[in-house]
Amino acid sequence: MLPPRQQLQTVLSLASSEPPHLSRSSSGIVRESPAESASSQETWPTSKSIMGKKTESSGKSGPDSHLEKVSLREIARERVEVVSERMLRLPEGYLEELKNGLKAILDGNGSQPVEEFMSLQKFVQTRGDLTSKTLVRAHRVQLEILVVIKTGIQAFLHPNINLSQTNLIEIFLYKRCRNIACQNELPADDCPCEMCATRKGFCNLCMCVICSKFDFAVNTCRWIGCDVCSHWTHTDCAIRDGEISMGVSAKSVSGMGEMLFKCRACNHTSELLGWVKDVFHHCVPNWDREALMKELDFVRRIFRGSEDTRGRKLFWKCGLAEATAAKLILMFFQEIELDSPKSIENGEGGGMIAPQDACNRIAEVVKETLRKMEIVSEEKTRMYKKARMGLEECEREMEEKAKEVAELKMERQKKKQQIEEVERIVRLKQAEAEMFQLKANEAKMEAERLERIVKAKKEKTEEEYASNYLKQRLSEAEAEKEYLFQKLKEQESGGNGGGGVSSSSASNSSIGTVGAPSPSVIEAVSSES
Repeated sequence: MLPPRQQLQTVLSLASSEPPHLSRSSSGIVRESPAESASSQETWPTSKSIMGKKTESSGKSGPDSHLEKVSLREIARERVEVVSERMLRLPEGYLEELKNGLKAILDGNGSQPVEEFMSLQKFVQTRGDLTSKTLVRAHRVQLEILVVIKTGIQAFLHPNINLSQTNLIEIFLYKRCRNIACQNELPADDCPCEMCATRKGFCNLCMCVICSKFDFAVNTCRWIGCDVCSHWTHTDCAIRDGEISMGVSAKSVSGMGEMLFKCRACNHTSELLGWVKDVFHHCVPNWDREALMKELDFVRRIFRGSEDTRGRKLFWKCGLAEATAAKLILMFFQEIELDSPKSIENGEGGGMIAPQDACNRIAEVVKETLRKMEIVSEEKTRMYKKARMGLEECEREMEEKAKEVAELKMERQKKKQQIEEVERIVRLKQAEAEMFQLKANEAKMEAERLERIVKAKKEKTEEEYASNYLKQRLSEAEAEKEYLFQKLKEQESGGNGGGGVSSSSASNSSIGTVGAPSPSVIEAVSSES
C-alpha cells in the first residue's frame, strides 16, 4: 500500500502563497483533449473565466504612440523572431498592459470570451514553427504569453513566478510538467507506461490519470494511489467513471468481496480499506475540523456501495459526529489488525473449530469488547468533564464580561453626564459672552453719541467765543475812536483860524484812522478765534 500522497509537500509553500487570481475554480478550461487540460478543477482559472480582449493601445496618445504596438493575436499568429524584434522596442509599461490584458481574458471579461480564447489557442496549437530552436529567440514576455495561451494557466504571468526561459520552452513543448509546484521532466521518473508515453504533458507524480488535472492536495483521501504503478487518480474521477466497485482482491485470503480501485494506467486493482487506514493513521493529527469533515465525506462516498461487513461498518462510522468519528474509525482499524492474524490462523471461512476454542474466542471477543467499551466510557467521561470545565469557565467569563459591561455602562453614563455639564457651562458662558458683547456694543454707541455731542458743543463754544471777542474789540475800538475824536475837538476849539483848518483836516484824518481797526487787532482776533 502506498503512503499518503506526500511527494508535493516540499513545494506547498508556493501553492499557499499564490495571489488571489490563482484561487481555485470550479470549472475546466476548454481544450481539444484531456491531455491539454491545464489543471485540477480547484487550482487554476478555467474556460468559464476566459475572455477575448485585445490589448492593442493604438488609440492612446503619448510619447510612445509612434511605436508599432503588438497585439495578442499577432503574438499567436506571427513569426517568433518578427514579434520578438518589435517587442524589444516597446516600453515595459506596454508589455505589462499586454500581460494584464491576457489575465483579463482568463478572468472572463469580454463579450465573447470563449470564442476569442479558442481562436488564440487554435492559432498557437496549429503552428508548426514553434520549436525549441525558434522559441529560444522569443522575447521573455512573448514566451510567457505563448505558454499561457497553450496551457490556460495565468500563473506564468505572475511576477513572483520567475521560471527560466528553458523551462518555459520545455513546458510549451510538453517536455516538462506544467504544474509550477512539480516542474518534473516528462515522462516523470522515466515511466515506461503507455499513458505517460502517449498523453502529451501528463505527469504521473501530480496529475490524475483520468482527467489529467492536478492540485496541491496532500495527506488526503481526495487522491487514490495505485499499488502497482504508483499513478494517482482523483477519488471523484474514479467514482464518476466507475473505477471503484466491489470485487475480490488478489491478495485476499478469504476470497470475499471488498471495495477495490482499478487503475486506468495499468488495469491493476488495489483494495481501498487498507488505503483509507494508512491515510487516517498518518494524517488525522494534522486535520482540522473542516478537513476531517471533508475526509469523512470522501470515505462515505467511496464505501457507499460496499457490500462487505467491514466496508459497511466503516461507511456507518463516517456518518457519526466528527468529534468521535475519527477515534472510532481508528479503533475500527485496530480491530481489523487484531482480527486479521486470527482469521488467517484459523482459516477464515475454513472448517469447524472445537467448542472449547469457540468459547475461548467468544470470551476473548467479549473481554476485548468490554475493554473497548471501558475505553470509550472513560474517554466520554473525560470529554464530559472537559466540556463541563469549559462550560464553567465560559460561565465565569460571561459573568466577568457582564460586570465589565455594567462598569462600562456606568462609566459611559458618568461621561455622558460630564459631557452634558460641560455643554451646559459652555452654553452659559456663550450666553454671557453674547450679553457682554451686546453691552459693549451699546457702550460703544453711547460713547460715539457723547463724542458727537461734545464735538458739537465745542464748535458752538468756539463760535460764541470768537463772536464775543470780536464784539469786545469792536467796542474798545469805538471807545478809542470816541476818545480821539473828543481830543481833536478840544484842540480845534483852542486854536486859531489858519491853524483851525489844518487842525480840522488832521482831525478828519485821525478820525478816519481810528474808525478802521488796525491789521494787528484783526490778526489777533482771528488767531484767538
